[in-house]
Amino acid sequence: MGDDSEWMKLPIDQKCEHKLWKARLNGYEEALKLFQKIDDEKSPEWSKYLGLIKKFVTDSNAVAQLKGLEAALAYVENAHVAGKTTGEVASGVVNKVFNQPKARAKELGEDICLMYIEIEKGEAIQEELLKGLDNKNPKIIVACIETLRKALSEFGSKIISLKPIIKVLPKLFESREKAVRDEAKLLAVEIYRWIRDALRPPLQNINSVQLKELEEEWIKVSSAAPKQTRFLRSQQELKAKFEQQQGLGGEADGGDDDEEEAVPQVDAYELLEAVEILSKLPKDFYEKIEAKKWQERKEALEAVELLVKNPKLESGDYADLVKALKKVVGKDTNVMLVALAAKCLAGLATGLRKKFGQYAGHVVPTILEKFKEKKPQVVQALQEAIDAIFLTTTLQNISEDILAVMDNKNPTIKQQTSLFIARSFRHCTPSTLPKSLLKPFCAALLKHINDSAPEVRDAGFEALGTALKVAGEKAVNPFLADVDKLKLDRIKECAEKVELVYGKKPGGAAEKKEGKPVAGKAAALPGPAGDKETKDAATKPGPPKKASAVKAGVPPKKGKPATAAGTGGAGAKGKKGPETKEIFESELSIEVCEEKAAAVLPASCIQQLDSGNWKERLACMEEFQKAVELMERSEMPCQALVRMLAKKPGWKETNFQVMQMKLHIVALIAQKGNFSKTSAQVVLDGLVDKVGDVKCGTNAKEAMTAIAEACQLPWTAEQLVAMAFSQKNPKNQSETLNWLANAIKEFGFSGLNVKAFISNVKTALAATNPAVRTSAITLLGVMYLYVGPSLRMFFEDEKPALLSQIDAEFEKMQGQTAPAPTRGISRHSVGGVDDGEEEEQEEVGNDVVDLLPRTDIGDKITAELVSKIGDKNWKIRKEGLDEVTSIINEAKFIQPNIGELPAALKGRLNDSNKILVQQTLSILQQLATAMGPNIKQYVKNLGIPVITVLGDSKNNVRAAALATVNAWAEQTGMKEWLEGEDLSEELKKENPFLRQELLGWLAEKLPALRSVPSDLLLCVPHLYSCLEDRNGDVRKKAQDALPFFMMHLGFEKMAKATGKLKPTSKDQVLAMLEKAKANMPAKPAPPAKASSRVVGGAAPAKFQPTSAFADDLGSNTMESKPDLKKAKAGGLSSKTKGVQGKKVPSKPNLKEDDDKSGPIFIIVPNGKEQRMKEEKALKVLKWNFTTPRDEYIEQLKTQMSTCVAKWLQDEMFHADFQHHNKALAVMIEHLESEKDGVISCLDLILKWLTLRFFDTNTSVLMKALEYLKLLFNLLSQEEYHLTENEASSFIPYLILKVGEPKDVIRKDVRAILNRMCFIYPASKMFPFIMEGTKSKNSKQRAECLEELGCLVESYGMNVCQPTPGKALKEMATHIGDRDNTVRNAALNTIVTVYNVHGDQVFKLIGNLSEKDMSMLEERIKRSAKRPSSAPVRQAEEKPQRTQSISANTSMMRKGQAEDMSSKLNQNRNMGSHSETAHTVPREFQLDLDEIENDNGTVRCEMPALVQHKLDDIFEPVLIPEPKIRAVSPHFDDMHSNTASTINFVISQVASGDINTSIQALTQIDEVLKQEDKAEAMSGHIDQFLIATFMQLRLIYNTHMADEKLDKDEIVRLYSCIIGSMITLFQIESLAREASTGVLKDLMHGLITLMLDSRVEDLEEGEQVIRSVNLLVVKVLEKSDQTNILSALIVLLQDSLLATANLEVAPKFSELVMKCLWRMVRLLPETINSINLDRILLDIHIFMKVFPKEKLKQCKSEFPIRTLKTLLHTLCKLKGPKILDHLTMIDNKNESELEAHLCRVVKHSMDQTGKADKDTEKGASRIEEKASKAKVNDILAEIFKKIGSKENTKEGLAELYEYKKKYSDADIEPFLKNSSQFFQSYVERGLRLIETEREGKGRIATSTGISSQMEGTCVPASTHTVSSSIGNTNGEEVGPSVYLERLKILRQRCGLDNAKQEDRPPLTSLLSKPTLPTVASSTDMLHSKLSQLRESREQYQHLDLDSNQTHSSGIGTTLASPSSAAANIDDLKKRLERIKSSRK
Repeated sequence: MGDDSEWMKLPIDQKCEHKLWKARLNGYEEALKLFQKIDDEKSPEWSKYLGLIKKFVTDSNAVAQLKGLEAALAYVENAHVAGKTTGEVASGVVNKVFNQPKARAKELGEDICLMYIEIEKGEAIQEELLKGLDNKNPKIIVACIETLRKALSEFGSKIISLKPIIKVLPKLFESREKAVRDEAKLLAVEIYRWIRDALRPPLQNINSVQLKELEEEWIKVSSAAPKQTRFLRSQQELKAKFEQQQGLGGEADGGDDDEEEAVPQVDAYELLEAVEILSKLPKDFYEKIEAKKWQERKEALEAVELLVKNPKLESGDYADLVKALKKVVGKDTNVMLVALAAKCLAGLATGLRKKFGQYAGHVVPTILEKFKEKKPQVVQALQEAIDAIFLTTTLQNISEDILAVMDNKNPTIKQQTSLFIARSFRHCTPSTLPKSLLKPFCAALLKHINDSAPEVRDAGFEALGTALKVAGEKAVNPFLADVDKLKLDRIKECAEKVELVYGKKPGGAAEKKEGKPVAGKAAALPGPAGDKETKDAATKPGPPKKASAVKAGVPPKKGKPATAAGTGGAGAKGKKGPETKEIFESELSIEVCEEKAAAVLPASCIQQLDSGNWKERLACMEEFQKAVELMERSEMPCQALVRMLAKKPGWKETNFQVMQMKLHIVALIAQKGNFSKTSAQVVLDGLVDKVGDVKCGTNAKEAMTAIAEACQLPWTAEQLVAMAFSQKNPKNQSETLNWLANAIKEFGFSGLNVKAFISNVKTALAATNPAVRTSAITLLGVMYLYVGPSLRMFFEDEKPALLSQIDAEFEKMQGQTAPAPTRGISRHSVGGVDDGEEEEQEEVGNDVVDLLPRTDIGDKITAELVSKIGDKNWKIRKEGLDEVTSIINEAKFIQPNIGELPAALKGRLNDSNKILVQQTLSILQQLATAMGPNIKQYVKNLGIPVITVLGDSKNNVRAAALATVNAWAEQTGMKEWLEGEDLSEELKKENPFLRQELLGWLAEKLPALRSVPSDLLLCVPHLYSCLEDRNGDVRKKAQDALPFFMMHLGFEKMAKATGKLKPTSKDQVLAMLEKAKANMPAKPAPPAKASSRVVGGAAPAKFQPTSAFADDLGSNTMESKPDLKKAKAGGLSSKTKGVQGKKVPSKPNLKEDDDKSGPIFIIVPNGKEQRMKEEKALKVLKWNFTTPRDEYIEQLKTQMSTCVAKWLQDEMFHADFQHHNKALAVMIEHLESEKDGVISCLDLILKWLTLRFFDTNTSVLMKALEYLKLLFNLLSQEEYHLTENEASSFIPYLILKVGEPKDVIRKDVRAILNRMCFIYPASKMFPFIMEGTKSKNSKQRAECLEELGCLVESYGMNVCQPTPGKALKEMATHIGDRDNTVRNAALNTIVTVYNVHGDQVFKLIGNLSEKDMSMLEERIKRSAKRPSSAPVRQAEEKPQRTQSISANTSMMRKGQAEDMSSKLNQNRNMGSHSETAHTVPREFQLDLDEIENDNGTVRCEMPALVQHKLDDIFEPVLIPEPKIRAVSPHFDDMHSNTASTINFVISQVASGDINTSIQALTQIDEVLKQEDKAEAMSGHIDQFLIATFMQLRLIYNTHMADEKLDKDEIVRLYSCIIGSMITLFQIESLAREASTGVLKDLMHGLITLMLDSRVEDLEEGEQVIRSVNLLVVKVLEKSDQTNILSALIVLLQDSLLATANLEVAPKFSELVMKCLWRMVRLLPETINSINLDRILLDIHIFMKVFPKEKLKQCKSEFPIRTLKTLLHTLCKLKGPKILDHLTMIDNKNESELEAHLCRVVKHSMDQTGKADKDTEKGASRIEEKASKAKVNDILAEIFKKIGSKENTKEGLAELYEYKKKYSDADIEPFLKNSSQFFQSYVERGLRLIETEREGKGRIATSTGISSQMEGTCVPASTHTVSSSIGNTNGEEVGPSVYLERLKILRQRCGLDNAKQEDRPPLTSLLSKPTLPTVASSTDMLHSKLSQLRESREQYQHLDLDSNQTHSSGIGTTLASPSSAAANIDDLKKRLERIKSSRK
């Protein structure tokens, strides 16, 4: 027993699998108990046993197996998941249980099978049982048959599909085993119970003995209809009903439901094999049928008759046969042959069913005409034929033909046509008999009931009665308004008779449904449709029809409760019965009226009615009104009262007060009483007469409205408008039209007679009175809301001026929706509204199409034209087609009669000349539009051939064919196309073009259909072969179409259809089906209630084109979805789309509606954090996949369930994409209002959106992207930062979409990526995008590379992660990509990096192949060649970065503010930078409170700014208490926010937009001018200067070259730049912060500006250059002296190098040297503050690059002198100590510096020590030289300068210096020879210089550059840097000199007032820098920017508007106009120098 105890301890599921049978037995027993105990069907326990149940039933041990079967049964019954086990368990039962000897096992096996059927798995079980029938073991076969029989008996034929069973029955009857045959017999009897005679044809061929036995059994079967006794889980209501009935024991009515629906399920026709007869026709048939002898013709017909007796015929081209038979019927003189031909037609129609539909249109008119024959046998044959034909088509299709015959003079034709209509109506349902059809039929039949021939009248009554029965009173009564009571009663009587034919069910409403389950097959031949005799009976007129119906034993199927109201007004439409009577009443004589009125009105009142005194009449009216107000509805004699009011003076009342009262009383009576049309007719005339009256008009309108409510608007309006236009008063006419326009809005449009109004409106439009015309146009506008664009068709022939007014009115109405009707509803019962309005809505559109005057072009389609079209010569064929085009064009709208044209056009569709094929297609397209819905009848013979053309090899022909098919489908709906085998035949053709086009078309059309004909199933096998087609496109299209087929056919049917495939194919296809199942959209909801809302709500105008023919298809094929699509195409605003979207699911229960009002996102505290923790701890799946698997979707669903509204979640996870669109629309709507909710669920929303990225549907994708843009705008507004988790689960999937083939999507995705940078650091984005470059999709690689370039450009190199080197190497690999766009993108990106980063790029890239390198260098050169284009490129190529520049209107729609911060969003005016007021509150003010609340981020692209007060920024200085956020203690008194704000403003300085830059400069200037605030700039000086010289460079390179720019703008910008710099350099503490590199670049920029000849040419150019001079002086004096001196030395070194290479004019170096001299002059005061070690290091490097020898070779001796002077001065000031300052030089021997210093020191020691003051000025050499030279020479030189225009000032300065030095020098001789003017000029100049130099309090030395030096060395330099220089021409001297002087004094004062703070500059003095060279400003910028990294990534434009790149800025030090290539060389040299100096 040891092992026993072992297994006893195991858990149940393990016991069940144990190898010991006892253990298993025990396991099964316990499992059984467990299964019976678990209450929750969804308990996780069940899942444990999923894999075991098969083992339960197939246990090898018989005892255990029995227990196992019991347990399995319990499992199947109780477990939610049991369905998954169906297949395996059922096959186990069949193979391993049914062969067991124990009866109990077999019983349990059967029970298990039945239980599976109960849990909805019938199909799978049936499949397994049918497979079991092929088993060799007869026991198994018998058990399977028995199980099938039980299942059928219990569940009924509705659930157990009989077709497959019947197919195998004959085989079972042939079995050798008696048991099998007996069981088969029982099964056959059971089947007979359910389908009766339909079973006969399939069993015709079994053994006659067996058949006889069967017949005997069948006779015994009770005639009571069988009932379902066991119900599916989904049928619990039915079950309850059934049990309740059983309890009552009664045969209550409702019980029939199920069985009735079950009866017509199997149609014998379906069970038959089709026979091919065309080939069996006698060879000479067509000759014989034309033979002269009637006997030969008869033989031919008899041959056909024999063939068509086959009950089911193979489809084929029967056109010729039908034509021949038609000819016999129509033309043959022998009536016997007519009858025979008619029989043949009937046989064809019966055998072909729907496939005969295409010929119906040809035959029907002929047969109807032939009814003129009197012989009963001919009439009967014709009736049979036409009845059989009717069943193959729809009433709509043949309605035109029938109506055409209705007016025939021959009474027999009229009678037979009416009878045919009556019979036809019986097959209709309310939906297939819409008002649009009823209307013309009723009109025609009404003529018949007034006909003189009694038989015609009777037939008319019968037809109308049938219509009344079928469509219900509500639909028919409006058309019977004018019928007198007797006739109306007769019609009702007939209606009741119709009902009696069909037994106890109320009326036709019931039986019309019959045809449906058979997909429109011959419902009229109930039961044995194949059985000839019954069929004949069924089609015979009169009484035999009843018999056949009863005999067939087909209880009609009950209709929808709403339509079951045929019982004369009980039911849902009850209200309408009595109301119809109310609306009309018989007229009363005036006496009767007086009597009735006297009964309810005071006597005095009646007497005074016609009193001569108006006061009495007024009093009378008051009494009258009181009386009316008090009356009850029931007792108010309305007609009597209004007749009293109309009594003299009636409506001619002269006193307006009385008249007003009178009109008010009319309104009261209409509102309060049962007001009939008869009463209305009494008053309407009077109302129209008064409507134009100024005083009474409003009362008249009020009365009109009240009457319209009582008598319905359509009637009232028609009466009023007709009356208004029958009289002459224009005021009345215009006011009536105004009233009508308003009334339509209030009442809605249903039922209005558009045609009547249109003729009146046309009259009105032609009126001379403008008010009438205006009113007419307004009315048209209102009608347009309801009718849509087709309204315009009626007015196309109006005058152009009028037409343009009408168009303008329509334009106004476009996009508006018709208001919901507010009146006219109360009178109809609720039920009425419910089911009436859908049709009414459709009718509006339909009406319009119906009303169009259609031309009959039949007579124009002559035989001659047809033969032309078929001519051999293509030119003649073309002529023929041209003629057809012009015929259709002239006619505009045509009747469906087009003679032989279809056949002719069909021939042209396969014309060898493709041009003619295209022309034919365009004719067919025209035809569809011209013929409208009537084109339906040509679908089969013209539409299908167009589909064949989809297989053409030429692309344009296919496109034309597709357009044609769509144009047709738009008119016909899809049902016609899908019916029959035509489509499947097309799909069968192995033409890849045809297949992919057709599948594409179906994939587009199917999702929109609510139901489809069952024939769609025929396409499935071909669809499967397409899935494995060798053409990739065909496979793709087939896969795309798969879900839509499945949506209509269901997974089961589709899976079943794979049965016939090869095993390998089957597996593949099944896998695809599984996949498609997941994507399967839901069927569109029926628009039943939706469209009733639509009537008033969502612009039916948009619906018009489809709704026009929606009716014909019956509600089951059309719905509002395609309209939505069209509506979108028509540019419906997304809001309307949303509205419609939301309305579609019909009638959601109220509970749900309430739910929708709440928030859609529920905030769960810490929900997001919790989810992140779970993901980190790997408790849930990490969001990471290549395609989303189900478990991810389920997980997301679960996570969302807590925080997303249930109804929204249902939409979000719906299988149908349209629901996703809806969800997105809702989310967009709620975005603003639920910010917090959105943020709390952000991770889930983003994850859900990633799932949408995997959808194939573009509309969802576009909507998702639209949502994302809005979402990221919101998040950046809210200062939100994405968490890592959110980013990593979203960004990679977004990046996938950047490779989409559609441009729009790529643009959107790029825009979204840009916005992401506001809420997620760019440096973290970078790796994601980098990952994207590894994609297989080349578009994605290219876009990602571009995006990387943009990131580097915007945010600098620091975004490159992990390191710039790695990133660049990775990017560079793509230069060799095989795809051209990727290569280009890679090159462009690296060029972008190069523009930002210079030559260092080459180092970072590493080794590239030669080819790649040469490509890159070439590209860099190219980009360098056009420096001026750089900024422009910025603007154009990347509209998404700076949208505001791109005035790209095509992108306006997409959110013009794609990349602007959302605060400035939405209203950006694209081209200009103006900003509308409401987008930016208080413009761009830096409001401290707001800034404090921010997380330090203000993202916005600067708009054009207004003047700003910046006071707010500095509040913190005055108010130190912290606000909101605690400021961390180590902050200094300036808040970081202020800093970030300043950063932002500074970044604007370098903007490419001049205005932006000026605004920023003004703001900074304001800050600097206010002492208390200037401190705020501390720490930002370098940044500001960098931005400024970048702007200078931008002006130099771009703006100056831009012809379009106004040069005044540039001068403004210059003056702002110079002004703010001067202000800055007056504040010493700030000026000292400027670092060396920055100063170097700044000086470079300023000197370049001074030398720019283009500036001189500007009007105020001189002024600019003077200001620059002044600024340079300030910079030299105020900057940190070490930094500026160092900067100048380095600048000189660079410029000399450049001059040597001829890149820079020598003047540049000269000006740099002059600045150095100026510095030398300042040395005595500043020597102590200078870091000499650094200066000497710079000089050392300079001398290393330029040894003395090299300097001596320079053309000018300036450089060497400058150097020596500088060193000399330093030695003089420091003495021998100078040699201690060489500490920073590593290798002193590299230059001659040390030796030179030693020499100078030694020399100065040798001197007596008495230092000459001249030496102190650094001019010792010059002095020596001067003393040697002749005085006269010097003076002559000086005066020469003064006399020259350019150097006059310089000359004066030198003269002054000279005089000061040699005070005794005599200059008289030089002046003597000159003019008086010149002499005074010189004197004045000298005085001026004197005052200037004496006045300089602080600096004793002269401001100019020492004159002695200049006197000797300056080779006439153009611009010197003395404070008073400028390029003044001699003539203007006077004023300009003074002006300049004034300016200087002003500046000086300003300077002296400035606060001098001696705090040390922030930039360290670099006392021991590791890097010996001066970093260029770009490097500076990088180090600066890296400190501001965070701030940069949150600021959109700290990229200084990418002006790093604008500045052709390769060498950032040289922005001279010379070529950039040279700059590169220069940079390389500098690099070399730096390297060597480091060594």
